[in-house]
Amino acid sequence: MSDATVPDATVISLETRIVAVTVYTDQALITRRGNVTLTGQEQALTLTHLPLTLKPESVRAGGVGNVAVQLRDVQAERVFATEPVVDRIAQLTAQLEQLTNEQQAIDDSIAADTIQRKFIESLSEKAVDRFSRSLAQQQVSLAETRNLLNFVGQRYSDLSAAIAQHKREQTQLQKQMQALRQQLQQVQTPRPKESYSLTVGIVPAGAGNFELEVSYVCDRASWKPLYDLRVNSTDNRVHLTYLADVTQTTGEDWSAVALTLSTAKPGLGTLPPKLTPWYVDIFHPLPYTPAPMMARKRSASAVPEDDDDDNDSILLAGSDAFESTQPMVMAEAPAAQITNEGGVVTFAIDGNNHIPGDGAFHKITIFNDDYPSHLEYLSIPKLVSFAYLQAVITNPTDGATLLPGQANIFRDNRFVGTTPLENVAPGQEFKLNLGIDEGLKLTRDLVERKVDKQLIGGQRRITYAYRLSVTNLRDREATLNLTEQLPVSRNEKIKVRLNRTSPQILPSDMGLLEWSLYLKPKEQQDISYQFTVEHAPTLNVTGLDI
Repeated sequence: MSDATVPDATVISLETRIVAVTVYTDQALITRRGNVTLTGQEQALTLTHLPLTLKPESVRAGGVGNVAVQLRDVQAERVFATEPVVDRIAQLTAQLEQLTNEQQAIDDSIAADTIQRKFIESLSEKAVDRFSRSLAQQQVSLAETRNLLNFVGQRYSDLSAAIAQHKREQTQLQKQMQALRQQLQQVQTPRPKESYSLTVGIVPAGAGNFELEVSYVCDRASWKPLYDLRVNSTDNRVHLTYLADVTQTTGEDWSAVALTLSTAKPGLGTLPPKLTPWYVDIFHPLPYTPAPMMARKRSASAVPEDDDDDNDSILLAGSDAFESTQPMVMAEAPAAQITNEGGVVTFAIDGNNHIPGDGAFHKITIFNDDYPSHLEYLSIPKLVSFAYLQAVITNPTDGATLLPGQANIFRDNRFVGTTPLENVAPGQEFKLNLGIDEGLKLTRDLVERKVDKQLIGGQRRITYAYRLSVTNLRDREATLNLTEQLPVSRNEKIKVRLNRTSPQILPSDMGLLEWSLYLKPKEQQDISYQFTVEHAPTLNVTGLDI
């Protein structure tokens, strides 16, 4: 880095715009471009008003043009200045005046509609008595009376709906006006503002056009996956909308940018951390030493010295100069291109995304697709006498990895609720609970509870038997996973034995009985099981209050 001051005559202040943003889980890589016509005498290009969230060590520079340009170094300097507010005040004031005029127009519409509705009310009150007399005297027919009543009722309904709509518009306008007033109050209180200024040293070979590209990493930006899952009860497919909630307060607005979402974590590095010795010692206070003042100017090389993996993800086009007399054509960026390499998932979205730096979450659609699925029922009759519907969905082998995130579930266009979605790899299944479904009817009855009067082997024996009935009320087949439960002994002096089951199954280690049933439309199936509990008669056994 060169600390020499560059003469003002050889420095060009370059206007740039953000063209691409890569958002990571806790930061963002910003790419800016700007065009300049060089005479061959320039020594530096400067970029001003860059946000304080910028990390100076992450700055990289490159570019293309029809003249050879050598990039020397990049200097990042914090600038302390007062932001001019006259233009901004005028802009906000004009917006407030426009909204005020719109609000006045809405107030006038509400007043006019209210007057008409009151007239309709008074008309209907007067018409009741008049038409009653006219009907009695057969001066008007029932059809004429019905037409008038229909007209009065429809007109009253239309006016009420119009007033309600105007009031909703009025509420939205008031919110917008309040937000503008708050912005105006902040702007009208001028305060010093800090920002970064970048100076890129250049050595052009001659006159020509050059496009500078600068990238840097900013904090205070993130994204998280979000899903809309729409289940159709009559179809074997689930419509999945893969969304991203993007938020940023970097200090810049991202307008009409090519957006890339990545699960990479550049800040964590590529090497695992190493443990250092864990020392235990006697505390010795250190003498106080004032901290040195930090330098206000920092720099970052246009080409990094270390070629590690972290920097590879930040480098842009190489800074090697070249000459070309052919016109340059930019390639079109693919829309929603998904890559999964080295455990890092990236989504390249189209180039027309708007993410203001307001800290709010902004939804970006990554893609929509139909996923194969099938529906099945779950039931635990001991706890509830209803069956729960569940969708078993398969992520296609050629599909995208579904990252952990919140999923909104819709069943037959009705919102069911939200559920966290775990990481789902291509080819993997996942399940969605869709709530209670009354398409299956279940009953559960205790059909036997017998205590043997005689002790057998000095043990008291109690026998229990249950019968369950399942009826498919639907016009289509259904699969049901039904779970019952045996008591589990926590004492060796208490024995629990399963005598029989129908259909026959074996219990799990924790006494669970699980049947998988296939029911045809309108079919009924019965399930039964019997078990015995044995214990010494002197024991006071708890937990058998079934």
